[in-house]
Amino acid sequence: MFDFRNKKIYLIGIKGVGLTMLAQFLARTGNEVSGSDTAEVFLTDQVLRREKIEVKAPFAAANIPQSPDVIIYSSAYEDSDNPEMNYWRANPEKFKSTLVLSYAAALGAIFNRYKGIAVCGSHGKTTTSAWLGYVLQRAGRSPNVLVGSRVPQFKGSSLVGRSPYFIAEVDEYQNKLRYFQPQGVVLNNIDYDHPDFFKSPSAYFRVFREFIKKVPRAGFLIINQADAEIRRISRFCPGKIISYSTVPQMRADYQATDFRQEAGSQFFKVAFSRRSLGEFRIRLAGKHNITNALAVIAAARRLGLPLAAIKKGLASFRGTDRRAQVLGHYRGALIIDDYAHHPTEIQATLAGFKERYPRRRLIVVFHPHTFTRTQKLFKDFIKSFALADEVIVLDIYGSAREKQGGVSSRELAEGIKRFNQRRAIPQGVRYLPLARQATAYLKKSLAPNDLVVLMGAGDVFRIGQDLLP
Repeated sequence: MFDFRNKKIYLIGIKGVGLTMLAQFLARTGNEVSGSDTAEVFLTDQVLRREKIEVKAPFAAANIPQSPDVIIYSSAYEDSDNPEMNYWRANPEKFKSTLVLSYAAALGAIFNRYKGIAVCGSHGKTTTSAWLGYVLQRAGRSPNVLVGSRVPQFKGSSLVGRSPYFIAEVDEYQNKLRYFQPQGVVLNNIDYDHPDFFKSPSAYFRVFREFIKKVPRAGFLIINQADAEIRRISRFCPGKIISYSTVPQMRADYQATDFRQEAGSQFFKVAFSRRSLGEFRIRLAGKHNITNALAVIAAARRLGLPLAAIKKGLASFRGTDRRAQVLGHYRGALIIDDYAHHPTEIQATLAGFKERYPRRRLIVVFHPHTFTRTQKLFKDFIKSFALADEVIVLDIYGSAREKQGGVSSRELAEGIKRFNQRRAIPQGVRYLPLARQATAYLKKSLAPNDLVVLMGAGDVFRIGQDLLP
């Protein structure tokens, strides 16, 4: 097993969310870390600057330092004509002493040195992994944590601790799960996604089934009992299975009931094996975050945390960037940024906003992410925005890995309109191709009682930067 300490490490595509969190962790564990990317400014730039990690732009063979111990590259550039990737491939003699790994392989190699707890699933893994790591940190357990977003309470996207535990958000895309050997797994949900790689739901479900087979008999799998696909595959796990649910008819080990909203918080009661654990409070909005909180409670108790410490940590967690992140106010209108980019996520997130802000007019600016996802899940997308009072659809934010085209945002906007007409939903729908057009429209039309949600996995957050300089 390679020792990732006191090494010279270079990351190609370092501004990607995953590579930024890995770079931060590697820098904090005593490595000399640098990297390269495009000159475009991303949200991750501030994390890299704060860690004093050198970033060279644009990509060029001359960027690669002399005699690096490790090169880690983003899978986005694996098969591309990237000059740095081409250079190390063309000069094997120069790099014969250099370990070259994809991001997922590198993260897996680090994760496997610890007692790794993998947080995975189609939705909610960023929030859940950050929340679990935060609860452990607040309880004095000094965990190692890697999360796929900036966590303000971490001052970045990672924690370096003294404990043997490593909490990591792990991604199923391109079957990155194959690199990980977990001691424990938290599995929130399984909902078909990434159709550019997984050509069918069965191919997508299979990677989760194979992953949980790797949990050792002494390990554990924490599952959402309400998810039918998880219930079906959980029998393949050799370890202890611990279930949770917010649905009364889905009997689980951890059961949440008696939900209520008060003063900007959610309250709910939890029972374990029908024995009351009392009432819990969380700041995060939406029923889906009560589900995420149950996963954290189950994992934290399995790791030996006292109940009082879990309650304190749950209540004081403020969330991560781009997950229902309040950006500020524009002429009284509240501006929120959210990463939801799958129909299921969109519906759950909008339901949470309507519950928390019932008197505000809800305006969604949606930035579809990838042509393949938009085309494959088109019928689900057009149903996803029914709770909004107005929807603005931007042009699709395509992936460098996929063939462009096949569907358009104009078609998506028209599809939403047709769905609304059939259901008599009084909703305004606009197709505005460019973010600057949406910004100009919002500046002219926003009223003090409005709530604007900038939604998607692309760069729709830049509208917030323009509205709130």
